[in-house]
Amino acid sequence: MTTTPMTPTQIKAQLKKFGAPFKEYKDWDSHNRNHKGPWGPVHGFMVHHTGSDSKDQRELLYRGITDLPGPLAQFGLSQDGTVHLIGWGRANHAGLGDDDVLHAVKNELKLPQDNESNTDGNRHFYGVEIWYSGSHKMTEAQYATLRKLAAAVLDFHGWSEKSVIGHGEWGSPGKWDPGYATGKMMGMDDVRKDIKATLAKKPDDEKPKPPSKPTTPAKPKPSIPAFPGTYYFRPGAKNSYVTMLGRQLVKKGYKRFYKVGPGAQWTAVDRAAVRAFQTAQGWAGSNADGYPGPETWKRLFS
Repeated sequence: MTTTPMTPTQIKAQLKKFGAPFKEYKDWDSHNRNHKGPWGPVHGFMVHHTGSDSKDQRELLYRGITDLPGPLAQFGLSQDGTVHLIGWGRANHAGLGDDDVLHAVKNELKLPQDNESNTDGNRHFYGVEIWYSGSHKMTEAQYATLRKLAAAVLDFHGWSEKSVIGHGEWGSPGKWDPGYATGKMMGMDDVRKDIKATLAKKPDDEKPKPPSKPTTPAKPKPSIPAFPGTYYFRPGAKNSYVTMLGRQLVKKGYKRFYKVGPGAQWTAVDRAAVRAFQTAQGWAGSNADGYPGPETWKRLFS
């Protein structure tokens, strides 16, 4: 597992890999609080709600407020499911938390109950601020992208879903985000299960498959009419099979034998044409006597 923070280029590549829609805001890739302390080693991904249902909270997260300068997170997540890249580096989102929780996250253990605030979380966690009040559920689009965003981070570092925590699990007094009702934090074990499923699914599985090129169905080969028997092709014979045979000989290029016809009466002309066809097959002697047998018939109509 790597604990070195991703570069801006790497995080954009990861978001694309997992199909998380994103937009870049201002000079996000150099906007940070690194002058106030180190960023890294990183050990986890922390989920917050902003406490507001405002439709555009980019500038708030970018600038921060009087007592809490921005950026307030690396990521903002709007109601339509778009990730907004706000800053890259140390950000004011986690504050102080419980060192026992950090130990559990680093080692991917079950989280203990947070009961103290003695460790700098801004140094060790990526943070996403989801644009909603927390007094109701986030939108379905936000939750779908949250899973992809978290999976993108975890995948890069080789972390499991156990590296994802809610702010309310960290130890900052009074925090209950991400919430689903006033004062009530979402069941983060369920959130982690959903992120685990997203992480396990190959990113390519969600990409639309290119349409296959239409293929032209092969034309069915014409069926070979059953050979009627040698009786139908003897001197004096007159029947529809003689006509069928003659017409096929013409199709095969032996029209020169027929000044008239072909017709239903078996004649020396028919025999001469058949003999020429048999000779062209490389046959000789009794195999090229001008009278059609089963093999002559088969090849003639193939």
